[in-house]
Amino acid sequence: MNFKSANSTNLATKTPVDTAIHNDHRYPSGQVSDLDAPALAQLLLTELQAVVGSASERVQGVANRIALEVERICRKSDRIQTSGEISSWQVSLARHRLQKCLAYFELGSKRGRVELHSNLSAMVYRHISQPQSQLGFQARYNLIEDFLQEFYAESLKAFRRENQLVANYTPRTQLELAEYMAFCEHYGKRRINLPNGCSQQLLVLRAQSFARRQPNETALDIEQAMEFSRPEDSDSPSRSAMMQQVRSKMVAAASDPSEAVLRDRVVAELIQYLELQGQSDCVDYLVLKMEDRAAPEIDEILGLTARQRDYLQQRFKYHVEKFARNSHWQLVHQWLGADLDQKLGMSSVQWDAFVGQLSPEQGQLLQLKQSHQSDREIAKSLKWTPKQVQKRWTELLELAWNQRNSA
Repeated sequence: MNFKSANSTNLATKTPVDTAIHNDHRYPSGQVSDLDAPALAQLLLTELQAVVGSASERVQGVANRIALEVERICRKSDRIQTSGEISSWQVSLARHRLQKCLAYFELGSKRGRVELHSNLSAMVYRHISQPQSQLGFQARYNLIEDFLQEFYAESLKAFRRENQLVANYTPRTQLELAEYMAFCEHYGKRRINLPNGCSQQLLVLRAQSFARRQPNETALDIEQAMEFSRPEDSDSPSRSAMMQQVRSKMVAAASDPSEAVLRDRVVAELIQYLELQGQSDCVDYLVLKMEDRAAPEIDEILGLTARQRDYLQQRFKYHVEKFARNSHWQLVHQWLGADLDQKLGMSSVQWDAFVGQLSPEQGQLLQLKQSHQSDREIAKSLKWTPKQVQKRWTELLELAWNQRNSA
């Protein structure tokens, strides 16, 4: 699903790699002479040296590995082999991988790890548990952490194997670490052909397999099972947690379409909210991020400097947090499995600690929200204005957010 705003439909479709090839005076009109792996490696080494300022043996190793990987891809691709422009494809793919590597290099070790972890986490968030599981944010977060540790180890083994490196090879320099992180991202996004004729990203397949290995719930939290949104329904067999689990298994399909519908609704509401706030550039940024564009690609398409993109990211983050904690908090929390009926995504221990720190007014506000009263009704009960209700509820959600993520 791709949501496009009126301002995002005219975004350029040409990638930075395409631009680089067509603007390179050595290869007029995008046509290049035949390149073997050493020649391609030398081209990459020249461009690497211009950035890192060195042509050491380790830098040469990075250039050689990228060149060999690209040559292997071009050799195995029927589409490239029949295109008549194999060398042009070689240069294009090589520079694309080089750009990804340099993007992580410029981020540095710490920020690069955060960026990679964030990208991979977003890809597997919906697949890390079985569709019938009722997991909140914190539970999914813990599973993602465990899963990605396995995946990083797997991708390092694949990196050693595909590049014919020694069994104990470990990235030592910042450039080598950037090379591994770029490989890890590409490795996770590889499309795997399935027996039904479809394909799926390798990372998603690994996450689904990981989810199937998780043990089924064998115990019921009696206190949680007896909590219902309306006390008069607590004795109804249809509201039994066990009955809900049985029913969910009976009607569950291979995937839950309601999750996709809810996600689409969140994105559509967010885009509409940003447009109403006059933040069309934030909409363009969101669309590109959903298309999994790298930071350099976003800069190229939107015509931004790195500093301008950082400012746009901060403004985007501000509006997303305002959207999630103020105007559309209920929709977002429902999507995250962290609505009021689920203790705002907290465990029982976290919830008790959270409720215990609330002031009497905050506790009363929480109880009224749990009883599904409107802001107008709450304002009348507490003798506040509707604006005060919204402001104090946003503050309470901020406390809940901090409590939920304190672990």
